[in-house]
Order: sequence, then C-alpha cells, then structure tokens
Amino acid sequence: MSTQITQLLHRWQGGDAQAREQLFEALYADLVTVARYRLFNDTSGTLQPAALVNESLLRLLGADVDYKDRAHFIAVAALKMRSVLIDHLRARSADKRGGHMAQLTLSHASEVADDDGDAYDVMALHQALNQLAELEPRAASMIELTYFGGMSRDEIAMVMGVSTPTVDRDLRFARAWLNRQLA
Repeated sequence: MSTQITQLLHRWQGGDAQAREQLFEALYADLVTVARYRLFNDTSGTLQPAALVNESLLRLLGADVDYKDRAHFIAVAALKMRSVLIDHLRARSADKRGGHMAQLTLSHASEVADDDGDAYDVMALHQALNQLAELEPRAASMIELTYFGGMSRDEIAMVMGVSTPTVDRDLRFARAWLNRQLA
C-alpha cells in the first residue's frame, strides 16, 4: 500500500488529477482518524474531524511540496491540521465572540503516560512550539509529527532521516521543555 501511495503522490505531482483523487480517497480515513484524535479534548464540538481534514486538504492543494512518500505526505498534512486548528481557535476565542480556549494534553507525545494529566491551552502550546522551533527545530518538528500527524516513532525516524532512539531522545527533551514552559 505504501508503494502505491508513493506512486500516486508522484503521479499527482506530475499533473495527474485522477491520481490526486485516488490518493485522497486512499488516505482520507487515516487523516480523519488523526483529526478525530486531535479533536478528542475539544468539548465545544465546533470543528468536526471531517471539516478539519477537508480544510487541511484544501491547504495541501495550494502547497508546493515534493512529497517523498506516504509518511512525508501525512507529516505535511499534520502541519496543515495544526494551522487549521490554530486559525479556528483564534477565530473562536476572539474577545468579540466571547470564545474560550480549548484544552489538550501532551501525553501522546511520549510513550510514557502523562500521569498528572496536564492540559494546556492550544494557543499557549502553539506559541511554546514556535519558541521550541527556534531553539531545537528538529525536536519541535517531532512533537508536531507525533501530536498533529499521529505518526509513530518509526515513521518520524524515516521522515526526519534519524534513528528511532534519536526520535525518543528528542521527544523526551521536547516534552520536558514544553511542560516546563507551559507550567
């Protein structure tokens, strides 16, 4: 399946619109699962997983990216989902609308469960991730791929071109750094 996805990606990049449709159809369920997981703590229910995926795919259509394989495509889609979530939260939390910030956890950013159940404001997390990206871009990318992309450690290692133990170290560092920043 992964080889077929890669072939569809390359055909789409070559201008084949039918390959794009087949690609989106093949990956849509995976993307909805990732979106559902991301929206699990959003109790307002104003953004549905399908809407998050659809908006992310629209943004992907405008992106000029040379996708290498399925994992790379999912990684870019994860970043687009983050962007959609942040834009949605900014609009919803605007003072004139009287909105409230959504809460989420970082427990999935590490294989070790988050025993204290810390929940963080999405906007604060966004700002902290931007700060982390200035300090340690690779670690910030790994958090994004884990949280927003729902990628496994092995997939992240493949996309980032590093070993799985390196992914583990970077995720531990990034999670600890974010916990300290958001405390």
